[in-house]
Amino acid sequence: MSGTSQQAATVDERIKQRSRFREALIRPELGGIVGTIIVFAMFLLFASDSGMFTSQGVLNWSQVSAQFMIIAVGACLLMIAGEFDLSVGSMIGFAGMMIAIFSVTLNWPVWMAILITFVLCIAIGAINGFIVIKTGLPSFIVTLASLFILRGFTIYLPQTIERKTIIGGVKDAAEGDWLAPIFGGKIMTGVFQWLGDAGIIETFERGTRQGQPVVDGIPMLIVWAIGLVIFGHILLTKTKFGNWIFASGGDAEAARNSGVPVSSVKIKMFMFTAFCACIFATCQVMEFGSAGADRGLLKEFEAIIAVVIGGALLTGGYGSVLGAALGALIFGVVQQGLFFAGVESSLFRVFLGLILLFAVVLNTYIRRMITGER
Repeated sequence: MSGTSQQAATVDERIKQRSRFREALIRPELGGIVGTIIVFAMFLLFASDSGMFTSQGVLNWSQVSAQFMIIAVGACLLMIAGEFDLSVGSMIGFAGMMIAIFSVTLNWPVWMAILITFVLCIAIGAINGFIVIKTGLPSFIVTLASLFILRGFTIYLPQTIERKTIIGGVKDAAEGDWLAPIFGGKIMTGVFQWLGDAGIIETFERGTRQGQPVVDGIPMLIVWAIGLVIFGHILLTKTKFGNWIFASGGDAEAARNSGVPVSSVKIKMFMFTAFCACIFATCQVMEFGSAGADRGLLKEFEAIIAVVIGGALLTGGYGSVLGAALGALIFGVVQQGLFFAGVESSLFRVFLGLILLFAVVLNTYIRRMITGER
């Protein structure tokens, strides 16, 4: 091979390497990956001896992360489609309260209460999307109105019917129900019992539960979170509908001219966001056995923060479900990690603000560096 050919081959190889590096830098998950590494390194250093990484500790922050993940998946797809839903938190409280009223107050079967609540919430999501599309109003305003409407009904209905804002007895009503375990049960209990018997995980040393594993299974909340993340990732990256989501959020008018059903896509994303909020609410009600009017407060903002940390743009057309899942994982680890590290829990909100600012600055800087923008 001549010297010129060797030089050309070397240049080509450098171009390929630079291209791969550039592609890695513009991945929307970059901020979430960096944040996850920093958070885990920090708590491995300062809280490793506090029980945070025992089986019970891992379960604690995994469950909290799973809560954020469930609503972050819906928020992520909707934001990529170019819209917001500020009613997610109120939807969580409303859905939980409706399940409790239907099953406890009205004595409906729990499976029927759950299914009717899902239909109701998805219908409200469709109405939000329809109003946004038909009126041209910003989704921020429309869903802000829904936030107050749903929260108002969540407080008014139990006060009017039961003269209180917390309705209990859901666990008793769900006894023997066929659908309730899908949201409030556990899987792999036999595996965890075997791990406990083998001494691999901690077991209770005394009392009525002596010999039983401290962690006796994986809660369905975590299963739902993982399932939704996988579904959302495949939908977004492997299907034509996923391309439509990106196109709808990137340039809606150009997408319409290309044959993309932008209105239908956005309405379906509002419906999916409501579906995710209802899953969260159902799992929460089954776990606690009650519904409270204050459930879901500020969850809409936490979902948006998780999505932004995961690399999504507030302007739409860019983002990643995996990145949003990493943002949710950061939330769960930090919220529980501060407790294990003995740090004042109110500082969690301070951290959220700092990590949000860091993620936005990092994503903006890298994007400008790659595109050459100023």
